[in-house]
Amino acid sequence: MNYFSSDFKLGVLGGGQLGKMLLADTRKFDIQTLVLDPSDEAPARYACNAFFKGSLMDYDTVYKFGKMVNVLTIEIENVNLDALDKLEEEGLAVFPSPKTLRLIQNKGKQKDFYVENGIPTSKHFRFVDLNDLKNTLRTEELEFPFVWKCAQFGYDGNGVKVCRSAIDLVKLPDVECIAEALVPFKNELAVIVVRNPSGEVKTYPVVEMEFHPEANQVEYVICPARINAKVAKKAVEIALNVSESFNHVGLLAVEMFQTENDEILVNEVAPRPHNSGHYSIEASYTSQFENHLRAILNLPLGNTASKVAGIMVNLVGEEGYEGQVVYENIEKIMAIDGVTPHIYGKRQTRAFRKMGHVTIVNENMEEARKIAQDVKNSIRVISIQ
Repeated sequence: MNYFSSDFKLGVLGGGQLGKMLLADTRKFDIQTLVLDPSDEAPARYACNAFFKGSLMDYDTVYKFGKMVNVLTIEIENVNLDALDKLEEEGLAVFPSPKTLRLIQNKGKQKDFYVENGIPTSKHFRFVDLNDLKNTLRTEELEFPFVWKCAQFGYDGNGVKVCRSAIDLVKLPDVECIAEALVPFKNELAVIVVRNPSGEVKTYPVVEMEFHPEANQVEYVICPARINAKVAKKAVEIALNVSESFNHVGLLAVEMFQTENDEILVNEVAPRPHNSGHYSIEASYTSQFENHLRAILNLPLGNTASKVAGIMVNLVGEEGYEGQVVYENIEKIMAIDGVTPHIYGKRQTRAFRKMGHVTIVNENMEEARKIAQDVKNSIRVISIQ
């Protein structure tokens, strides 16, 4: 099929910042792209060939959108899977497949999948609601501390809470959820695997993630991870096993814990471009977004190696500010060599909302990390007062 400068149409479910960054590559290749998103202010709406406003969870909306395109992909997991089933049954190429998404969309099913397939992960319990969890605590099958996660619709640190006592249960929503053993770890790692329908597979280097202690969001992504070669090899092998087990096509970000004993435990996965791969736009030979595009169109995969050390700093809304966004001191960080800001196009800021990221590239990892700290300390995402 001729994808370039042709009548071919790629559909993307979701028009957030991931969709916006993917469209930089569809533009580069002159691939017509249609986007569906529920928001009038979706960041991706201005870069696609056609934008459609509608619910990603509504069967008819997703089905009708799918009938307009030749290949369909996602930038968010929370989409109507029954509509994707029907579209796939009628011959539309859908990547990742609804079968894969069903295993990933619900965190309880995802964790069960790891256990059933011999993939190392932390111990977990599944609950139909909060009362079910409390009953299990009373029987002492479940003990504090543990990590609570809502089974569906969590994002960017929302829907995750470390519970150390009964007080931590007070404000939890009464939804289907899981409880995971609290893993003593020394590093949080991630490996992005890219796979096309022909079976070509590549991995990006292992990255290290540093999280904000309150918001449970990634603050820094460091590539390559500051770990030894043996641990890196084990992480890549496990990520490849996870990708193969899911029979996934496209990009799969595998988040992992490196324990105190250098075991690797899979935390969770994302079947799409991911925050842990944003550094690749500037630091890699082929960005994660271009490789996702290459994979779902069954084109040869690009080189996943890094050209230089890369660190990504998330830009999130500062606490105490809400309203029209202002990026304070952005000119200051842009004056630093190797610093590139990415602004996602969200006009309204609020505490911990992802508003953009900054990539720092440098031949020296220590220098890159130092600059990343300077960037973090300099730029502020606030609002007009």
